[in-house]
Amino acid sequence: MPANRLRSDCPDLCYHHRLFSSSIPTSPVTDSPTSKPWFVYLVRAANGSLYCGISDDPQRRFASHQSGKGARFFSTSPAVALVYVEAWPSKAEALRHERLIKRLKKSVKETLVASYQPIDPPDEPITA
Repeated sequence: MPANRLRSDCPDLCYHHRLFSSSIPTSPVTDSPTSKPWFVYLVRAANGSLYCGISDDPQRRFASHQSGKGARFFSTSPAVALVYVEAWPSKAEALRHERLIKRLKKSVKETLVASYQPIDPPDEPITA
């Protein structure tokens, strides 16, 4: 999990954070002309369950989940909210962390969602 996604006030430094403590990068994913970040995300379904996936564009992927063209997971209960996103420098890293998150208990995933603080993009493009 990127350092900018960890919160020091997480109750009891939950299992998820201890699990990742040795692999936490010291800085968030940076823009590089040779690589684009991949994201691990959690989506809340109408029945309260959480779906974990990866994408290079989590907003677009969430929209596809909402339209019924995403995962079969949402065929019984539609996607209602994108509740958690974390960035990784490569698809391999994102896949690794997706597998780790999928193994967590639901209560730990809920703690992860509760600790999430989205980073809003700037209103204006950043120019050099």
